[in-house]
Amino acid sequence: MHHQKLGQATFAVGVGNFMEWYDFAVYGFFAVIIGQLFFAGDSPAVGILSALAVFAVGFFMRPLGGLILGPIGDRYGRRAALSISVLAMGLATTIIGILPTYETIGIAAPLLLVLMRCVQGLSAGGEWTGSAAFLIEGAPKRRRALFGSVISATAALASMAGSGFALWLSTIMTEQQILDYGWRIPFLAALPLAAIGLYVRMKLDDTPVFNQLQATHHVDAAPLKHGAKKNLKPILLSIAFAAVQGLGYYYLATYVVNYLQVTLELDRANALLLSGIGLFIYMCLCPVAGLLSDRFGRRKLNIIGTIGYVVLPIPVFMIMATGNPALIILGLILLGMAQCLVSVTTVVMLVELFPASTRATSSAIGFNIALAFIAGPGPYAGAFLAASTGSAVAPAFYQVFVAALALIVLAKWLPESSKQNIYSDSMDWHAKNSEPVPSGK
Repeated sequence: MHHQKLGQATFAVGVGNFMEWYDFAVYGFFAVIIGQLFFAGDSPAVGILSALAVFAVGFFMRPLGGLILGPIGDRYGRRAALSISVLAMGLATTIIGILPTYETIGIAAPLLLVLMRCVQGLSAGGEWTGSAAFLIEGAPKRRRALFGSVISATAALASMAGSGFALWLSTIMTEQQILDYGWRIPFLAALPLAAIGLYVRMKLDDTPVFNQLQATHHVDAAPLKHGAKKNLKPILLSIAFAAVQGLGYYYLATYVVNYLQVTLELDRANALLLSGIGLFIYMCLCPVAGLLSDRFGRRKLNIIGTIGYVVLPIPVFMIMATGNPALIILGLILLGMAQCLVSVTTVVMLVELFPASTRATSSAIGFNIALAFIAGPGPYAGAFLAASTGSAVAPAFYQVFVAALALIVLAKWLPESSKQNIYSDSMDWHAKNSEPVPSGK
């Protein structure tokens, strides 16, 4: 891919990916308020648990979204699937911003909220894996992880934007103003973001890999059937490493800010500020992790990051439980170091572990199963553990448990995929990379 087109592709993926994760971040950051407005009950803990349960509902729709958008990406092009996902996400998030509350329309309010979260989940089911395929299929062979780090970094940037928006509203509005209408503003901002994301994606050509599949008549007419049948091992591996990646990110980007408010009883402004600092440091570490992965490989760095999630969460939550801002930031930095390693390697392995003709479909299956049934419920599990045990350290146990199980699988079976020919339908992870160089590359 020409350098100019690669730059445009990076921008298009970055903008669209930013919009997708901004939408999810905004819901996470306003979960406390949404719990008060959309669910009946006097207890703040019940409200936050209800709101986070709805957050998880969106994740349960991700596998279905992957089963819809993945085959579109394999049959009609990566660009088509990404354009659909960014449009659907933007519309659903905007509608959340105009929904009446429980006080106005009763039980219809949470039902409509659940419906829009389902649409968001369908959309997100093809975004991360589709973005990975689109960007890495056009990236230089020796810089795949570096370019893939754009996806991880823009997700963090989106979460910071949601955090910053919420912090800004907290400083210029009273608590009552935020409850009355202020919380809606970040959701309504999704519409212009979606328009930008759709425009830049529609202007791009498809990837060199998909163009070659078309030129050689190797586009798979039934990628779901063939992908699930032929790629069972990489699908199972992707469930393991995506579970660690997804859970780590949603603890870092979504759960922590609510943990600081509900469990540690920090005010909203300080909780958002501390969370934003942690996300900023994580974002800066992502390209570093990309460079390291391109130098030392995927397997080694992913396993190091997974070990980090076995060892770090309990001491991190112990020091955060003190409520000391400096110790909270230190804890978030430690989690961010582990997260950047698992996140960046996850992005690139989702491309390298799967054959070209069924890549968008097959990678979406494992990734979305992990996020739907392990990572998505993570914020709910963390809040439930904290509320039911009364321990500010209890949320760490779920993270350690998931990482420990994944580590057993990854240490035994995860191959080194950095030399894989991503143009090929023959997956030989031990072969030297001998990718063709399309004209114009």
